[in-house]
Amino acid sequence: MDGIDSRIVIIGLPQVAAALHADAEQAIWFTQSYVLVGTIVLLLIGRATDIVGRVRIYTTGFAIFTIGSALTSLSQDPNQFILWRGLQGLGVAMLFINSVAMIVDATPRNDLGLSLGVNQIAFRFGAMAGLTLSGFILSLSDWRALFYINIPIGIFGTVWAHHRLREVAKVERKTSLDWIGFVTFSISITALLLALTYDAYGLSEAIEVYTLLAVSALTLLIFIAYERRQTHPLLDMSLLRIREFTGGVIAQLLNAIAWGAFLLLLSLYYQLVLDMSPLAAGIAIIPFDIAFLAVGPLSGRLSDKYGHLPFTTSGLALTSFALYLFSTMTMTTPLSTVIFHQMLVGAGMGLFVSPNISSVMGSVPEKRRGIASAFRATFFQVGYVISLNAAVLIMTTVVPYQTITQVISSLNPIMITVNDKILFMKGLSTAYLWLGIINAAAIPPSVLRGSSKHRLRLVVHDNKVLT
Repeated sequence: MDGIDSRIVIIGLPQVAAALHADAEQAIWFTQSYVLVGTIVLLLIGRATDIVGRVRIYTTGFAIFTIGSALTSLSQDPNQFILWRGLQGLGVAMLFINSVAMIVDATPRNDLGLSLGVNQIAFRFGAMAGLTLSGFILSLSDWRALFYINIPIGIFGTVWAHHRLREVAKVERKTSLDWIGFVTFSISITALLLALTYDAYGLSEAIEVYTLLAVSALTLLIFIAYERRQTHPLLDMSLLRIREFTGGVIAQLLNAIAWGAFLLLLSLYYQLVLDMSPLAAGIAIIPFDIAFLAVGPLSGRLSDKYGHLPFTTSGLALTSFALYLFSTMTMTTPLSTVIFHQMLVGAGMGLFVSPNISSVMGSVPEKRRGIASAFRATFFQVGYVISLNAAVLIMTTVVPYQTITQVISSLNPIMITVNDKILFMKGLSTAYLWLGIINAAAIPPSVLRGSSKHRLRLVVHDNKVLT
């Protein structure tokens, strides 16, 4: 369901913006509100799962996401759409954290990579369905039907989770939530993401951006100082003492910054530069997910046996190389070449994701997995939001901002001139190059965390170590 919804919005954004008569800023928040709300609440939800249990939060998240989908489909103006997309983001955050944590709870360590790989398959199948469903739906109906499909799936998932899932993690029922930490963290992350968004799209004066950054930095310092004195902190800083955890989280952050904008930029390239229909663009992106599906589970399984290091490192290197290849594209690059390049990105991400999550989550004590999963998810979400903003900022170094916004917010690709398309491609090439460099920067922290191969062998030969 999450996979379907994430891809549907990528493909259907121009159509939704046109139907609701949204301006460029409102169209930006169609996607940003979903991610922003989800990012803000991740740590609070992670702490809540350690207190009340993974299954209860997971089931509630399914229900909230379903309600948010229904309300989004009923939106009458851009502001309503933004509000209800934020509610969807809250529900997704509750699912996003607990799906991984519950799998880690229920899976023996020597099978963890495979189990996480299977979980990735579920998301990728949903993502592939979203790419094709969005095109068919937009061809046969209006944008509201994009969200109708979530409702029956969400009802089934909520009922099934309530009746079938059982709590296996130990909960800390006598502890309380850290509301002061939540407020200071929320202000900090909101101010940071608003500053990046406003700066990337030229929506505010420089003084407003700098003020937001200052507020973000100040509240972050207050948050850290407060958390260090708490017995049950919202963000457990002691997790950063675990080298394998810290290295994996930093590598994931840099990878998310490099990868987050990739599919949206690719969708814009297909629809606004090559004049593809939404259905054709969705089909053209499917090879990325096919490559991920082909490599991801195998990488997860082999990492259980040989350790994460060979797979996380090679995955990051392959993704960086593929992003470099994208930086060499032009308007006349054969479609087969573009598809091959995106399959390389999919294979690289497939190599990296499951072993990295397995390494991060397997390195923390069982009772801290809820907050550890939230920690990891927060870093991913922050990187994901930064990615599109960073891509646009990079593009403005070589292309006039007005040209970029004209192409991105265009509701009719036919109205885009050839010269504007050429300039936009120049910006895309520069963005892909720098995103590849950022992704390559994830290799050192990934390598320096060390390898879990020895510990994995110990678990296989002596189950007492696991217990």
